[in-house]
Amino acid sequence: MQKDDLSASKRRLNVLPENPESNDPNKAVGLGRFPSWLHRKLPKGSNLAKTGGIISDNRLHTVCEEASCPNQLECWSKKTATFLVMGKECTRNCGFCDIDFSKSPKPLEADEAQRLVDSVKQLGLKHVVITMVARDDLPDGGAEHLANIISELRKEMPETTVEILTSDFAGNASAWNTILSSKPEIFNHNIETVRELTPRVRHTAKYERTLQLLLYAKTHRANPTMFVKSGLMVGLGETEEQVHETLRDLQQNGCDIVTMGQYLQPNRQKLLVKAFVTPEQFKKYEEYGHSIGIKHMYCGPFVRSSYNADLIIQKALTRSYELRR
Repeated sequence: MQKDDLSASKRRLNVLPENPESNDPNKAVGLGRFPSWLHRKLPKGSNLAKTGGIISDNRLHTVCEEASCPNQLECWSKKTATFLVMGKECTRNCGFCDIDFSKSPKPLEADEAQRLVDSVKQLGLKHVVITMVARDDLPDGGAEHLANIISELRKEMPETTVEILTSDFAGNASAWNTILSSKPEIFNHNIETVRELTPRVRHTAKYERTLQLLLYAKTHRANPTMFVKSGLMVGLGETEEQVHETLRDLQQNGCDIVTMGQYLQPNRQKLLVKAFVTPEQFKKYEEYGHSIGIKHMYCGPFVRSSYNADLIIQKALTRSYELRR
């Protein structure tokens, strides 16, 4: 068995050439070479196989697998996963993402909602995270399909909280309204990176449109207690001030929750890692976010949008309750 759950990623990682003259601990050095804080032991337990079996039996996709998430084994060992709906082929080919690209993805499957509900029941999930591929080939970007999935979850599991991580639906306000009318507990749309790097990192998506969608979600939410969430990666060449600017933009456009994690190159065709950000720097970013009014900051090398999402929503709900008292 491999020593840690990043071994496969290490073999694929193609970071900047080693520079023996550099003393910067954040600098990405050597082919596949990771700093100590990016090493973890494999989780133990039988739930890994159980989780994989449930997902496979219900013919579902997960972002854990399709996006080569480094947290997959940890999350699956806890019998949790982030569902990826509308297929596993995305109509955008972003520079950071490992999900398959296709201009003409397969048609939507009418029974996907029921299969997802069945999986949620079998896994015993109290909080469900659903993300999606971008479906620019569809008139509404898949908004109605996603809303129908949430509706089925509400019918059969009314006590389960729902978090969605959506595309920007190419700026289609009608699609935005469709999604918001489904009343998720958390609406998430990731800004991914700083303004200056957006054209290189994100295919088709625009920095300003992301901010517009987040603010729209905050001001047009059908669920008055819905949290607005976004996330970004670091290690792509951004500066500290650029990250600060992005956090200010997210705060000013309605974000209650922000996640931040280390970018890891999923394959050799994707963008290079420019720096390994230290846990200490992540802590500074977290403190800065709190200082400007972001209610919930969750930052660290392994943090991803849906990582420990069940714990995040519990903290957010608890804090909201305390503030209302």
